[in-house]
Amino acid sequence: MAHVLVLYYSRYGATAEMARQVARGVEAGGLEARLRTVPPVSAEHEAVAPPVPDEGAPYVTEDDMRECAALALGSPTRFGNMAAPLKYFIDSTSALWMEGTLSGKPGAVFTSTGSLHGGQETTLLSMMLPLLHHGMLLVGLPYSEPDLMTTREGGTPYGPSHLAGPDSNLPLSETEARLCQALGRRLAELAQRLGSDA
Repeated sequence: MAHVLVLYYSRYGATAEMARQVARGVEAGGLEARLRTVPPVSAEHEAVAPPVPDEGAPYVTEDDMRECAALALGSPTRFGNMAAPLKYFIDSTSALWMEGTLSGKPGAVFTSTGSLHGGQETTLLSMMLPLLHHGMLLVGLPYSEPDLMTTREGGTPYGPSHLAGPDSNLPLSETEARLCQALGRRLAELAQRLGSDA
């Protein structure tokens, strides 16, 4: 069965919860969701991570990327940009780029940040850039999603976002969860339409 890869990095759990909500939307849209994460990186030396994390989603492999029908990419904000562990992994996907593996497949992004103006939209845009280089078709959230007009927390047309608060401990609001699920459904539905046209 075709799957949508929901790939994320999460430090305090908010982005991981967003990923689970995107996955719920993918499955409501009729495809399997494959949750994957990336290991942390070290500023001092090459980090050696165990082959399987102690908890949460397994680490992503090149095959996860190669076999997906669509990709949702999630990261907390780091100074208005994606987090280093996710960028480090994306930087290692040159072989997939040379093969055109992701070209023509739908791709989407989501983020979590500590403050309302903590760089949500620039982080989403920073994650879109490598997806464009891979030839992916970007999927956002249209304003036909009524939550975009009423949210007082996270949510952008570029992709779902979450306001985690200064201590990174605010749970996803119902609105933020619905927007994550809406993105997952859109990805799954578009991937199926594109697959049927192939």
